[in-house]
Amino acid sequence: MIRITLDTLLEQRGVSRYELAKRTGIQYQIIDNYYKNRVKRYDSYVLERICDALDCTVSDIIEYKK
Repeated sequence: MIRITLDTLLEQRGVSRYELAKRTGIQYQIIDNYYKNRVKRYDSYVLERICDALDCTVSDIIEYKK
């Protein structure tokens, strides 16, 4: 199972979804879908912008569990 752990990462960094949307230039609704793990297909552009804004790697955002 693949899970987006953006909720945990934002909490650790003290950043809100709204603030992340402002930093990345990505619509709040898209950030919210990643935050709530409702995404079926992961957009590399969105992941790249999130990683740049939070100074992290994709492995910090995506978790794989068997």
